[in-house]
Amino acid sequence: MGPVTAISIYLVTWWVVLFTILPIGVTSHADAGVDPGDGGDPGAPVEPNLKRKFITTTIASTVIWAIFMLCLQFRLIPLPNVPMI
Repeated sequence: MGPVTAISIYLVTWWVVLFTILPIGVTSHADAGVDPGDGGDPGAPVEPNLKRKFITTTIASTVIWAIFMLCLQFRLIPLPNVPMI
C-alpha cells in the first residue's frame, strides 16, 4: 500500500470520527432556554467546543487508523489482488 492510499484512509477515518463526535455533549439554545436572537436557529449549539472535538477526533482517528494499518501489515485482514488498469 502506498502513502497516498494510507493518507486517504486516514482522512476518511478522521471525517467519520468527527461526525461521530460532533453531537456529543451539545446543548442547543432551545434546551438551554437561551434566546438565539434575530434569525438564530434554536437548534444551534450554545457552546460547540470545536477545538476540543477536533483534538479528540485526531487522537481517536489516529488510534483507529494505526490499528487498521497494523492489521493490514500483519495480514490479519487479507486484501484481494486487484489488477491495475
